[in-house]
Amino acid sequence: MKVLFVTSEAYPFIKTGGLGDVSYSLPKELKKLGIDVRVILPKYSEVSSNFKSKMKQIDSYSVPVGWRNSYCGLQYLEYEGIPFYFVDNEYYFKRHVSYGFYDDGERFAFFCRAILESIGHMGDFTPDVIHLNDWQTGMIPVLLNEHYKKNGQLLNTKTMFTIHNLKYQGVFPKEILEDLLSLSWDYFKEDALKYYDAVSFMKGGINFSDLITTVSKTYVNEVKTPFYGEGLHGLLNSLGNKFSGIVNGIDFQLYNPNNDKAIWKNYNENNIKSKIVNKLELQKLLNFPVNKDIPVIGIVSRLVKQKGFDLVAQVIEELLSLDLQIVVLGTGEENFEDLFEYYSSIYPSRISSNIYFSSDLAQKIYAGSDMFLMPSLFEPCGIGQLIALRYGTIPIVRETGGLKDTVVPYNEFTDEGNGFSFANYNGCEMINIIKYALSIYRNKDKWEKLVKNAMKENNSWENSAREYRDLYYSLIK
Repeated sequence: MKVLFVTSEAYPFIKTGGLGDVSYSLPKELKKLGIDVRVILPKYSEVSSNFKSKMKQIDSYSVPVGWRNSYCGLQYLEYEGIPFYFVDNEYYFKRHVSYGFYDDGERFAFFCRAILESIGHMGDFTPDVIHLNDWQTGMIPVLLNEHYKKNGQLLNTKTMFTIHNLKYQGVFPKEILEDLLSLSWDYFKEDALKYYDAVSFMKGGINFSDLITTVSKTYVNEVKTPFYGEGLHGLLNSLGNKFSGIVNGIDFQLYNPNNDKAIWKNYNENNIKSKIVNKLELQKLLNFPVNKDIPVIGIVSRLVKQKGFDLVAQVIEELLSLDLQIVVLGTGEENFEDLFEYYSSIYPSRISSNIYFSSDLAQKIYAGSDMFLMPSLFEPCGIGQLIALRYGTIPIVRETGGLKDTVVPYNEFTDEGNGFSFANYNGCEMINIIKYALSIYRNKDKWEKLVKNAMKENNSWENSAREYRDLYYSLIK
């Protein structure tokens, strides 16, 4: 089984969100299952020079972008046993960040076509399945159908498209069809690429791939409703068994409190008392009063409305009146950045706002916090709650998407469960569940059982990778 895993980002080369983690961890697990999996992504300027110096040039060739041809270099680097290919074009990818430019439609039209052109330059590797991820790859099955399969190339290659976040769809002016993709206006219709009066890369991936997946079972059902469906709920409802959900995992080697070098003291479920050292050191680092009995709530997130920070804004005064400490790490919308910085300035002993991103500090927060807050409006899967569980830091989440699939509400009568959750998108409901979590925290015996429950959860990629493998085989059979 040969699988080409196409992504716009992959750790450790480039990572802006959860997709970067998935593109690193899932291929590693698939390889353990005997699949010849190879990853391909753009060669951004953000990729470290240390990696760039180790890349080997395989070939260079021209890629059609509308009426003109653009240079493409195909480079290669093996990392932790996984072959990574990089699409090199400095005009499109030598930018200060990965996304968010006026010409993103052109950039990723080039990328999609470059992927299909690159296959002929990979030696004896012709994929049985091309596994596509999010809108940046959505035109690949369209171009495959129009420009390759019709000519007999890649005739037996199947495609699977994974939606990581339906909100970001890659919507561009309809002129892109002819100008950049060399597609006829036959594709500008509802059952093809038309999205209102524009073209949607996401819709292309959904309509023209052989199978569609998303990153949790609950999110499959949510996106079939108008609220979560971003205008595509009707299409997603029509897919039937072609559309399924597989919850993301995390890399248990990368996220392991027993050998994490970024934290102050290593620990596992058999010596969770050592976790307290990380809490005390985190309190020192943040200039909080050092007190093992004051609960610390961690937040590591993009500070955007999707992540539920308007709920936090509604109740932040009441939240900070409670006997707790809050540490925030991340960047995002200016109003939320300003909110946290303001309250940090007037309550420095209660809240620490770190408006940047640091993987080192993130690990320290996961290990040193008692609880982890994710009150998301929607969350296709979520990685933060899975890392928190791994580190024995109890998630407090809203019941949506992957948060609902992975966080089991604690039952104080049976000691079952691994976290706390609330159902309605409501600030009062959120603060009530936080207060309930604090009441359980004061019962040290119950809290210790809860932490052990969390750390015993197996949220590795092992089971999910098997589900992906089974889907691949169902395609080629």
